[in-house]
Amino acid sequence: MRSHLQPAYVLHHRPYRDTSQILELFTRDHGRVTVFARGSRGGRKAASSLISILQPFNRLLVSWSGRGEAGQLTGAEFDGSVASLPSDRLVSGFYINELLLKLFAKHDSHPEVFGLYAQTVDALKRSPNVLPPLRSFEKRLLEFLGYGLALHRDAVSGDPLDVNAAYQYRIEQGAVRAHDLAEGLLVFSGSTLIAIANEDFADAAVCADARRLLRAALDRVLDGRELKSRQVMMDLRELK
Repeated sequence: MRSHLQPAYVLHHRPYRDTSQILELFTRDHGRVTVFARGSRGGRKAASSLISILQPFNRLLVSWSGRGEAGQLTGAEFDGSVASLPSDRLVSGFYINELLLKLFAKHDSHPEVFGLYAQTVDALKRSPNVLPPLRSFEKRLLEFLGYGLALHRDAVSGDPLDVNAAYQYRIEQGAVRAHDLAEGLLVFSGSTLIAIANEDFADAAVCADARRLLRAALDRVLDGRELKSRQVMMDLRELK
């Protein structure tokens, strides 16, 4: 198989032998792809150029060839202008990378997810607050995976959510009116659930509630697989 100038991002890279790397790419038309980048860590001038290009969060055009699980990188260049991810947002970026690595099989095309990822990376580079784009990414990713949240109606009565009522969100079912606020951790006001449905994360309290709800929903899809980046985020919050 040969692919030429395919839009892609590097999700992860690791050393291979003395001068090479193994890259995990997320591409527009081929989904997750693993390639060997031979000589990309060597001392030659061409290698030093590749090192700066083959970094996470750079929008790239990559070419590769080969069969089986891993191909051979044959070319890489920047796709348009280059803007680096600020250092204080790297953990957030690695978090969305890890979600893609954990939740998508190789060679499974998801161009709509590629578009969402590109939009989110751009927002992480430019947005004054990283939390709203992260919550939007999580919500939309669940929808693309077929596990979207039911946030408009009571799952039992079918009635539209009441902004003044409290609801327990049951991951397998949806929002159910809560008569006792001690029913569980996933209890939210109707107004909060409606704001999450509309991706209105301007309010810090809504954003915090969305984090709890979306984390529970993602944990269901992850099925016990741990996220290292999530633990790093928690450690950083404790330090602050």
